[in-house]
Amino acid sequence: MHIAWLGKKSPFCGNVTYGREITNALLNREHQVSFLHFDRSESNYENWPNCAEIRLPFFYKSQIYTIPTLKSHDILIEALEKLKPDIVHASLILSPLDFQLPEICRKLNLPLVATFHPGFDQKLRNLKSIIQFIGYKLYATCLKNYDKIIVFSNVQKNLLVKFGVNKDKIAIIPNGVDEKKYSPGKSDFKNNLDTKNLFLYLGRISTEKNIDSLLKAWKDCKLGEDSRLLIVGSGHLENHLKKYYTIEDGIIWYGFVGLEEKRIEILRAADVFILPSLVEGLSLSLLEAMACGVACIATDAGADGEVLDKGAGVIMDTHNVTTQLKNLLPLFRDHPEFHQILGQKARERILERYTLNNNITKLEKLYMEVFAKKHYQVIDYYHKESDNE
Repeated sequence: MHIAWLGKKSPFCGNVTYGREITNALLNREHQVSFLHFDRSESNYENWPNCAEIRLPFFYKSQIYTIPTLKSHDILIEALEKLKPDIVHASLILSPLDFQLPEICRKLNLPLVATFHPGFDQKLRNLKSIIQFIGYKLYATCLKNYDKIIVFSNVQKNLLVKFGVNKDKIAIIPNGVDEKKYSPGKSDFKNNLDTKNLFLYLGRISTEKNIDSLLKAWKDCKLGEDSRLLIVGSGHLENHLKKYYTIEDGIIWYGFVGLEEKRIEILRAADVFILPSLVEGLSLSLLEAMACGVACIATDAGADGEVLDKGAGVIMDTHNVTTQLKNLLPLFRDHPEFHQILGQKARERILERYTLNNNITKLEKLYMEVFAKKHYQVIDYYHKESDNE
């Protein structure tokens, strides 16, 4: 099957990882993939599959949203007409083009699938969750026109249904990880830091990730010289937060890590992974940490609480994260046996629900169903036209 994939290759975020992992897996199963994305450069991308590539022009692009140029619409149509894919899969990137795709694909008689990633919270508990709630309501009017929408959890599905999307159009296929690549293993990374307990945050340093609550809790706890908090990632809050939270507080600002092998090395060295987000979709960093056998603490934002339920990790409320962490951090420092027990449970949960291989099989089945239904509709349309003549 030939899939035209519309997604992101930069800047780095969960959407980028999702696109890379899924398209690589599809190519490994001998599907043909054409990758359409917003980019001006001839940049090389680490670990990206070798497939046909169409670059779309844009005015602005960030980790959160993209503003295309007026020409991007015509370039996209021209590319799809030339490629003639069996199906179009849009890993939605919060762009005006997301709203134009259904009409474009309808005119070209192309089946259209969307993966809807934006973070959310199960309740309206803060300003970020309110903004995301409005975003979901806005997007629901567009998603109604897609042939199929992929979401990551029942909570996310129920939210879209509440806003009027037909439940039969929604398929739950959560993020998945390569459990062979992301697995427990040896790592010298912690030894090189000369610490006994390594706590880790890996992700964007942005408002919705609520990292300042983690940093406040860490500084107040004063866990001592044997414990370090490693911050891996970058974002618009990084320079501001670095001024107030330093190595004197046991905090190491490691910066963005693009090499997958290095991220795996870091994850294998960590004792505890912490994700204090206010809103989430389904965090790939969380799944990767769990697959590497790391004990995990995360808020119940988005689908993350569903991932860690029934003892696979520690779940926090998005309210008063600092207070909760001030209780949890000393507990994990003083009881290293928790690391091993929760790490094992986390790994078991990944093998049970979130392997990439199983999710690709589900995706292939969805593609075939959408493709068959679309072509049946086209054939039925022409039969009716013939009868009318």
